[in-house]
Amino acid sequence: MRIGVFSDSYKPYISGVVRSIETFKEELSKMGHEMVIFAPNYPGAEPEKNVFRFPSVPTPTNNGFYLAVPFTSRLRHFLRENKLDIVHVHSPFILGKLGTRVANELGVPLVFTYHTLYDQYTHYVPFAQELCRGITRKLCVDFCNRCDLVITPTKVVGQYIKDMGVTSPVVNLPTGIRMTEFAHRDKQWLRNTYQIAPDTIILLFVGRLGKEKNIFFLLKCFQLILNRSNHPLKLVLVGEGPEAETLKRYVYDHSLDKAVTFTGKLTRENLIKAYYGSDLFVFSSVTETQGIVIGEAKAAGLPVVAVDSFGVSDMVIHGEDGFLVPHDEEAFVNQVLELIDQPEVRQQLGRRAIANAGEISSQRCAAKLVTFYHQLLQSYTHDKHQESVLL
Repeated sequence: MRIGVFSDSYKPYISGVVRSIETFKEELSKMGHEMVIFAPNYPGAEPEKNVFRFPSVPTPTNNGFYLAVPFTSRLRHFLRENKLDIVHVHSPFILGKLGTRVANELGVPLVFTYHTLYDQYTHYVPFAQELCRGITRKLCVDFCNRCDLVITPTKVVGQYIKDMGVTSPVVNLPTGIRMTEFAHRDKQWLRNTYQIAPDTIILLFVGRLGKEKNIFFLLKCFQLILNRSNHPLKLVLVGEGPEAETLKRYVYDHSLDKAVTFTGKLTRENLIKAYYGSDLFVFSSVTETQGIVIGEAKAAGLPVVAVDSFGVSDMVIHGEDGFLVPHDEEAFVNQVLELIDQPEVRQQLGRRAIANAGEISSQRCAAKLVTFYHQLLQSYTHDKHQESVLL
């Protein structure tokens, strides 16, 4: 099969969507399938086989994200030279809409992965946020209902969009974890690089430093944990984003600067070392459709304490490889303190976390995606044949 993937973000930009596309592309290639990616161009983006880049412009916030300008005379010629069997879009916006038009013109099935709870991001709009939330929900529902198949990373998100009014077929499929990446364990890199003492217990967060990740809640909880624990502790925040400077100022103003480390963006290799060098993964986001970083933390043997919300609830098996707690400071703090005081429990949870991460390996998830594609193609071809007979 040749799958046309339309996405409003791709390398070198870093996000869960990009991570998902990269992971599935690699696994599908091993299975003999070809993925052709249609994405914005970025400064410094290296030429890559089967990647069609659109001219693009930076967003007004200048956060490294570029918006595609989906008008180019090269596209039709490219599509004639690269026949697509199926179109898979990863956004309901600029290139997602273009993908729907391409699927219609080519007469091939249209698949959409609902990566993001878009209606939960209207805090970035400076006015009329509730109105924008309603408009965004309607836009997303209408877009989903134009698709032949909608994929959600977790069951809870699948139910969420059905409750919003999505009537197209919905299936659940997480982005898989590349378990082979976690074969080489370096537990000292994080401590050596950031001068963290051997007896310090490291709490790790990985994610975009944006409002939707709820990091101020995490910092408030960490301050309470510091005050109540007798152990030396360090909170390591990996990532970058629009809230980075505000978060750093908060840390300084509350005298947390010696206990909190901001690493910024890490290379993939060093990110995995950061997972292995930590003792506990803490996650405060309330808008995740999956939370890929939770799966990665588990693959490195880290137990997880996370706020029980949306897709996160499908990624942590409560009491087995981590704990899900209400969006409440005391509940979060008490659970973290309990694990800080019980290293043997952390180890037990960590062993189970590795086993559970293997259940959503990238190989297994890619095989399920191919099955979905084949089933859709068979039914789509049958339906088209029936239409031609009736006509």
